Amino acid sequence: MAVLFLLTLSVVLSQVAADYDPTWDSLDARPLPEWFDKAKIGIFIHWGVFSVPSFGSEWFWFRWNEGRADHVEFMEKNYPPNFTYQDFAKEFTAEFYEPSEWADLFVKAGAQYVVLTTKHHEGYTLWPSKYSYSWNSNDVGPHRDLVGELADAIRKTDIHFGLYHSLFEWFHPVYAEDRANNWTTTTFVDSKIIPEMKELINTYQPEVLWSDGDGEAPDTYWKSTEFLAWLYNESPVKDIIVTNDRWGTGTPCTHGGFFSCNDRYNPGVLLPHKWENAMTIDKVSWGYRRNAVISDVLTTHELLVTLTQTISCGGNILINVGPTKEGTIVPVFQERLLDLGSWLSVNGEAIYESTPWTTQNDTLSSSVWYTAKNSSVYAVVLDRPADNLLSLGSANSLFENSDTTVGLLGGNDQLSWELNGDQVDIVFPDKSTVASNWAWVLKISPADK
Repeated sequence: MAVLFLLTLSVVLSQVAADYDPTWDSLDARPLPEWFDKAKIGIFIHWGVFSVPSFGSEWFWFRWNEGRADHVEFMEKNYPPNFTYQDFAKEFTAEFYEPSEWADLFVKAGAQYVVLTTKHHEGYTLWPSKYSYSWNSNDVGPHRDLVGELADAIRKTDIHFGLYHSLFEWFHPVYAEDRANNWTTTTFVDSKIIPEMKELINTYQPEVLWSDGDGEAPDTYWKSTEFLAWLYNESPVKDIIVTNDRWGTGTPCTHGGFFSCNDRYNPGVLLPHKWENAMTIDKVSWGYRRNAVISDVLTTHELLVTLTQTISCGGNILINVGPTKEGTIVPVFQERLLDLGSWLSVNGEAIYESTPWTTQNDTLSSSVWYTAKNSSVYAVVLDRPADNLLSLGSANSLFENSDTTVGLLGGNDQLSWELNGDQVDIVFPDKSTVASNWAWVLKISPADK
C-alpha cells in the first residue's frame, strides 16, 4: 500500500507541475513570469556585420542584393568590384567593446532587462555557434564570444538578461530549398534552427527569448510549438523564460508569451494581453548608421512620450540602440539613455511595478496619461500646463473627498486643487522649483472613504 501511495503521489505532483503540450492552446495558457510585467523598461541591442557598412539599416545586405539604387551606389563608390558582404565580417572588430561599460550605462538608464541580438537575418552569430561555422564572432571578426561577455557583465547587476534570435536567414541555401519546396521540407529547421536555439538557451540561460524572422513560413514549418514545449517543460530556464509572439505567419499578436505584434507597436489603448513596444531611438534604423542626422534621433521628450503612453496602456517598452562595429554606443544614444535614467530616478515610482488605471489618457488634457500602484494614481504630465494650472477631466472620482492629496514627484510640497464641476484644477509649482526637466508626475492619493 505504501508503494502504491508513493506512486499515486508522484503522479499527482507531476500533474501539479505545469506540463505544456506542443499546442497553442496549452502553451498560451502558461502564466507570464511576473518579473516581466514589473520590469517595464528594457534595452534592445542590434549589433552584427551590418554595423560595418552602417548604411541604410540592418537590412543592408538584403537591400544591396536586391539592387536598391542608393545601396549599389554606396558600394560602387567605396568598395572594389568583387567585394562581398562576407568581406565586411573581418572589419567587425569590436576592439572598444567593454561589456561592463554597457552594463553600467543600462543600469544608469533605469533598464530592468536587456535583449541582445545574437543573430539577425544575415545569419552571423555573436557567439561561437557550432551551427554557424566560419560565420560567427569567434571564427571571423572580433574572435570573441560577444554574447557570453555581455551575459557575464549584465549578471553582475540586477538587470535581467535576454536574447534575440532570428529564425530565417536571407540567403542560407538550405532555407532557400525549404522555401522552394513550399515549406513541405524542414531541413533548415531540423539541422540548424532548433539545435541553434537550444544551444543558445543551454549555454547562456536567458530570461527572454525574443524571436523574429518568422514571417515567411507557418509556425508548423518552424516547429515552434514543439520548441516552446521543450523550453517551458525541460530547459534550464523553464520557470523564468519569457517569449514573444513571432513564431510563424499568423502568430504575432495572437500566440506567445507577450505580444510584440509589429515593430514600434504602440496601440494607444489598454490591451487585454501583455504586450511590448519594441522601438528605436534612431527613427529610421535598428542598426547603427554613420549617416544619421540629429533629426533622425528621438528627443528625450519624444522618448518619454512613447514610454509614458506604453506603460499607461499596460505595455513594456524595449528601447533599441545600435552599437558601432568597434563596440561603442555613440554619445547621442548614451545621452538619451542617461536622460531617461535621470527622469526615472525622480519619477520611476509611477512606472516600475505599476498597473494601468481605469483611464489611460485624460479626456480634457490629452498630454496626461495615468498609471496606478497600491492606492495611488499617477498622472504623467507630458506638456507643462499654461499658467501653471492643470485641468483634468478623468480624475474627478479621486477628489470626492476634500482630504485627497496631490504631490509632485521630486517636490516636497502638496499641491492645491479645486473641484469645478466636471474637472479638477491643480496648481503646478514654478518650473524652477521641480526636479524633472521633460515631464512631470503627480501622485494622487485619495483619502479613505
